[in-house]
Amino acid sequence: VAVSYEWLKVLHVLAVISWMAGLLYLPRLMVYHCGCAVGSESDLTFQIMERRLLKAIMTPAMVVTLTSGLMLVWLGSWSLVDVWLALKLAGVFFLVACHAVMYRHVVGFARGERSYSARYFRILNEVPTLLMVVIVTCVIVKPFS
Repeated sequence: VAVSYEWLKVLHVLAVISWMAGLLYLPRLMVYHCGCAVGSESDLTFQIMERRLLKAIMTPAMVVTLTSGLMLVWLGSWSLVDVWLALKLAGVFFLVACHAVMYRHVVGFARGERSYSARYFRILNEVPTLLMVVIVTCVIVKPFS
C-alpha cells in the first residue's frame, strides 16, 4: 500500500502531539504523587492515571512517532549528515530517554518508592519542553544547513 508523504507527515505530527502531551503531563502528575502516602487512595489513583497515560497514550504515540519519522527520513531521501537533522535526531534520542526515565518512575511509584522530590519532577517536567524547542527549531529553520 502506497502511503503519500503528506499523509505520513500528518500521522507523524499527530503522534508527536500525543507523545509530547504525555511527556509534559506525566511529570506534573508525579509532582503531586510524590507527596501522597504510600497505599493511600490518592497514591492508588495516581498510579492508575500514570500507568494508563504511559501505556495507553505515551508509548503507542512514541512508537508511531519513531516509526513514521524514520519512514519520512527514508521516503524524503534526507541526508543523515545534515547538521539540522543530526541535532533533531539527538533531540528525539533524549526525548526517548526522558520517556524511559518517566517509565522507571512510574514503576518506582507502584513499588512504593518515594526517592525524588516534587522539585525534581518540576525540573523533569521542563526537559521535554526544551527538547521540543530544539527539535522544532531544527525542523523549521534547519540551522547550519
